Amino acid sequence: MTNDRSDKTFHPNRRGFLGVAAATGAASLAPGVLMGTAGLAEASESAPSQCVDASASTIASTLPSPLPGYLSLGPSEAGFVEAMVNVMCPADALTPGGVDCGLAAYIDRQLAGGFGKGARLYMRGPWREGKPELGYQLPLTPEQYFKTGLSAADAACRERNGAAFTELDESSANQFLHEIAGGKVTDERIQLASWFNELVYPLFEQACFADPVYGGNVGKVFWKAIGYPGLPAVHSQDMVDFRGKPFPGAADPKSIADFA
Repeated sequence: MTNDRSDKTFHPNRRGFLGVAAATGAASLAPGVLMGTAGLAEASESAPSQCVDASASTIASTLPSPLPGYLSLGPSEAGFVEAMVNVMCPADALTPGGVDCGLAAYIDRQLAGGFGKGARLYMRGPWREGKPELGYQLPLTPEQYFKTGLSAADAACRERNGAAFTELDESSANQFLHEIAGGKVTDERIQLASWFNELVYPLFEQACFADPVYGGNVGKVFWKAIGYPGLPAVHSQDMVDFRGKPFPGAADPKSIADFA
C-alpha cells in the first residue's frame, strides 16, 4: 500500500470525505456501483441520536477487533490520534467510531512501515526550500514529521484552549481541527496546515478505504457504506461488464484476505 500525497483538506461536512474519495478513487474503477453519498449524509444527519447510537453499537459488535497495540505511536501520541479519528469519523448509523473502524491502527502501521521510515525518499540532503510541485522536501521521515506535528498541535491546543486535545469535547476538538486545516493555528517548528492537509488527512482517508489487511476499514465497513465491491472492481472484465451498472457483489465486498 502506497501513500497518496494529493492535497485534500478537511471538509466541513462530517461525511464530505466520502464523496471526494469515491469520486477520485472507487468511481473511476467501477462507475455506477456507488450509492449517492449525499443521501448517505442526509440519512445519517436526520437520524435521531438514540437510533444512531444503537446503529453504531450494532455495527461495531459485528466487526472484527482492530489490530491490537501500536508499533510506532507512543501512549500520548496514540491518545491524540484516537481522539482525532473519532472526531473525524464519529459513530453514526453508517459506521462505528474511527478507532473501532481501525483508522488509528492503519495510521500507526503506515508510520511504522516503509512509508513512515522514508524508505522511498532521498533523505541525505541538501535541505532547501523547494517548489510545491517538487513534492516532499523535509529533512524528516514521514513518521518524524507526523509526530512533530502531533506535538506542535497539542501544544497549540493547550495554549488556545487551556487543555490537551484529548481533553476537549467533540465540538471543540472538531473546531480545532478545522482551525489547523484552515491555517489559523501556527507553530514555529512546522506548518501545521500543510501537516494536516498533506499528511494527516490523506492517511485518514486511506485508512477508511484501503484494503482491510492494512489495518483500517475493519470489516470492510466503508466499502459497504459506499457500495464498493473491493478487489472485483479492478478486474478488467468486471469493469467492462458492469460499467455504469450496479455490481451484484457490492453488498459482500472482497478483500485481499478473501483471495489468500
